[in-house]
Amino acid sequence: MNDPVFAGIETGGTRIRARIVDAGGDVLADERWPTRTADAALEDLVAFLARAAAGRTLGGIGIAAFGPLVRDRLSPDYGRVLNTPKPGWSGSNLRAALAARFAVPVAIDTDVNAAACAEWQRGAGRGARSLAYVTVGTGIGGGLVLEGRALEGALHPEIGHLRLERRGHDRAASVCSFHESCVEGLASGPAIARRLGADRTLGCDPAILDLVAGYLGDLAAMLVLAWSPERIVWGGGVMATPRLLERLRSALGRALGAYGVGEAAAAADFCVLAALADSGLEGALLMARAFAPR
Repeated sequence: MNDPVFAGIETGGTRIRARIVDAGGDVLADERWPTRTADAALEDLVAFLARAAAGRTLGGIGIAAFGPLVRDRLSPDYGRVLNTPKPGWSGSNLRAALAARFAVPVAIDTDVNAAACAEWQRGAGRGARSLAYVTVGTGIGGGLVLEGRALEGALHPEIGHLRLERRGHDRAASVCSFHESCVEGLASGPAIARRLGADRTLGCDPAILDLVAGYLGDLAAMLVLAWSPERIVWGGGVMATPRLLERLRSALGRALGAYGVGEAAAAADFCVLAALADSGLEGALLMARAFAPR
C-alpha cells in the first residue's frame, strides 16, 4: 500500500521552509530558501515537491504564511495575499497555484495561527483551553486559539500593528511602513537592530532591553484585556534574548496594575516560551494531515 505523504510549507519574512513527512510523522525531506518573490517561491516549491514526493502519493499540503491574507475557505480568493510591504507578494496566491499544479487539497492560514495551533496541541499550550501565540522576529504577529481552533473573523488578528503609547524618551523612527507607533514598528527585530546599531546585541544593552520588554508587556496587557487567554506563548528569534521574558512579565504586571485580571496574568505559566523548534511548520503539517483518511 502506498501510504500518503504530507507537505508543510512556511513562508517567512527572510526564508521559506518546506518539509515532507510520512503518515507516521517521520521527516522524508526538508529544505529552505531565501524569501524572494512569490513567483520565485512557487518555482522552488514545485521543484522540491515534485522531487521529494516522486513515486509517492501526496495526500495534502499545508501552508503557514505571512499575512495579511484571505483565510476564508469559502472565498474564491482563499489564500490570496493582501497589500503587504514584501516586494512581489501582494495579490499572489501560492495556495491556489500549488493546488492547481498538484491536484491535491491545499490549506493555508497565517504562520502565527498555525504556530498557535501546533503549540496548543503539542507544545507549550498543552492543558490550556485558550492561548495567544506571539512571535517576535522580523515582524511581530499573533494567533489566537480556542479549544484547538484558530479564531475566525473578518480576516485574522494583526496584533503586531496595535498602536503603542511611546515612552517619553523614545524618538526612534518606526520600521513599519504603515504605522508610526505600532508594536512591530517599535519592537520587532529590525526595529531593535536600528536602535542598537552595528555589532551590538539586545542582551548587552539593558536600557534598550527594558524598552523592548516594556513595549511587549504593553502588547501582552492588550491581549489580556481584550481577549483574556489562559496562556501567552512567545516565539521568534528575539525572544531567545536572555532575561527578556522575565522583564516582559514584570512589564505586563505594571501595565495591568492592581486591576483584577492581573492576578491571573501573574501566574508562572501565563507567559511562556514556545516549546516547539518549528511551531509554524508543525502547524502547516497539521493542516496537511487534516486531509488524511479517517
